[in-house]
Amino acid sequence: MLTHIGTNTIATERLILRRFEYTDDVAMLKYWVADEKIQSLYSEPVYSTKEAVKELLDKYIGSYEKNDYYRWAVIEKNSGECIGQIAYFLVDSKNHFAEIEYCIGSAFQCKGYATEAAKAVIAYGFDRINLHKVQICTKTINTPSKRVIEKCGFTYEGTLRDFFYMNGKYVGRLYFSMLKNEYEQKNII
Repeated sequence: MLTHIGTNTIATERLILRRFEYTDDVAMLKYWVADEKIQSLYSEPVYSTKEAVKELLDKYIGSYEKNDYYRWAVIEKNSGECIGQIAYFLVDSKNHFAEIEYCIGSAFQCKGYATEAAKAVIAYGFDRINLHKVQICTKTINTPSKRVIEKCGFTYEGTLRDFFYMNGKYVGRLYFSMLKNEYEQKNII
């Protein structure tokens, strides 16, 4: 049985993962939601105006009233700015699993922030929500995301070939997972 507790603040060494706030709009535009490359890697639209970002934030913030909603703003402690987001965007209460998605602004990539955030959210899922399985997927072309997945200790499950059609080419979708007993044995966090 899952213990749905909603999106609570998580502190890591360099990050604060917290609920989104309307004041995050400027950093979101600056670092990631207006970046076509970043948004396309996790199949999200580009938000290029403050009005569009406000609508997105309305959706995020309005969903926090649900105790099975898990979406965090990734805040860099040093700057206090929102450099990305991470979420359990798919939560299956019946089967006790959830799927993670994340994005980090390009200026902050390859610095371990996504791995740090993902490990914290994995721990939150297993230790606080009582998930049995955490899964994650990425596009075959997203090498940085594959490195994050590897560093977190996920197990490869398979590839859905030609899942996405992007820029005139087909791209596969790679699936990975971690079971609670694997998390406990590997001492991931």
